[in-house]
Amino acid sequence: MIVVQLTATHEYFRLLSPTYAAMPLSGMCSAVRGGRFNRPGQEALYLADIVVTAAAEYQQDNPWLPPGVLCTYQVTGLRLADLTLGYDPMRWAPVWAQHAIDWRAAVFHQGAIPPTWLMADRVLQAGLDGIAFPSKANPGGSNLVIYGSSQRPASQLAVHDPQDILPRIRVEPE
Repeated sequence: MIVVQLTATHEYFRLLSPTYAAMPLSGMCSAVRGGRFNRPGQEALYLADIVVTAAAEYQQDNPWLPPGVLCTYQVTGLRLADLTLGYDPMRWAPVWAQHAIDWRAAVFHQGAIPPTWLMADRVLQAGLDGIAFPSKANPGGSNLVIYGSSQRPASQLAVHDPQDILPRIRVEPE
């Protein structure tokens, strides 16, 4: 596994569902059904390296971009498994070769545990904070998943909201 430490502050982006805009550091939306690199019940905040990747990840397979709130995050000091350069059998266990699997098909159609959840287990067991990985929605882009995001200090994870707008956004969940 390739491990990196973010020593400088890096900018990442996320398009938030308006329902969750008042909780921009929460990864609980992903915890409801799980995500690519998190099991159900496991908080995980997914961020993108550029705005185009954030929009593509938010849109997923929908031909239309749903309404959302675009946010910039400052991230620093996290220890990550860095898969952004892709799978290298000399540096990664064989399970990591399946990092781009359709995790939804494995869970919802096959009733299986996707290998990406096993990868997340390994990352957490190693005491790492998250995973940097290539985007499937925007080839060439990359994403970051951060575990325990709502418990992170502002020195590690902060959303840029100088006018404190996000906590005032209220939308009833569907």
